[in-house]
Amino acid sequence: MNEQNQQIRFKKPKNAGRIILTAAVIIVVLILLGTCVTVIPEGFIGVKYNLGKIRNSSLQPGAHLSLPFIETIEKVDVREQVYETHQPAYTKDTQTVESIYVKVNYVYATGQIDSLIRTVGVNNVESTLIVPNLNSILKNTIGKYKAEELIQNRSIAQELVEDELRGALSPYGVSITAVNLADIDFEDSFEQTIRDKVAAEQEALRVKNETAAKEEEARQTVIAAQAEADSKKLKADADAYAISVIQAELSKSPEYIELQKIEKWNGKFPEVMGTTVNPFVTLNPSEPSGGAE
Repeated sequence: MNEQNQQIRFKKPKNAGRIILTAAVIIVVLILLGTCVTVIPEGFIGVKYNLGKIRNSSLQPGAHLSLPFIETIEKVDVREQVYETHQPAYTKDTQTVESIYVKVNYVYATGQIDSLIRTVGVNNVESTLIVPNLNSILKNTIGKYKAEELIQNRSIAQELVEDELRGALSPYGVSITAVNLADIDFEDSFEQTIRDKVAAEQEALRVKNETAAKEEEARQTVIAAQAEADSKKLKADADAYAISVIQAELSKSPEYIELQKIEKWNGKFPEVMGTTVNPFVTLNPSEPSGGAE
């Protein structure tokens, strides 16, 4: 009876092995399906490799299938990248630029991704291309300017660096979209000298403007005085001309003086006082005109 119980206890189900095998197959299939499907998000493109060789370098966002153990798909970020650094430099007049804060914006040219991968590698773009080229171009450009010129022409220097860096990296499939010399930090002593000079120039400009204003005020005063003198001269000339005309008329027509008397007469006759040979004649403006008594 005990032997029968032991045989029943150690007896395995007939389908146990089949269940385990099925489960293992399902797991393997799921794993393979997971490795066969690659989802590429927006802002990326996919590069498909077949046994290590690039077969397609322009897979668009979405789900893509690949053969297990034979094909692989890598995602490449084609959004705008930013590289930032602080670089020292020297100006043409040997002034030390302790630090230039530089920002480089760039993108990968999607049509040249395969070439970029073969020659440089996407992960090596900054260390292999941007850093050495930027350092060389930046130092050469800064060295063309004196310190004060660099301050005044920073935007021009920035454009020169951007253009040269774009030309150097474009053949590799890296497109420079912008270069910004965000901050140029000189030695403290030179910066103080520049501040003092700017203050002196501003004061000189203020004095110059005040002087110019006073000179203009004086000029306007002279102009006004001259205008007044010219006006008086014109009036005097006009009066003289009028007198000369009158005199000419008098000389031509003696009756003219009688006309002047009539125009100036107030309508009253003179009064005669006394009976002597030389009577005293008065004008009485308060009484009506009349004859001698």
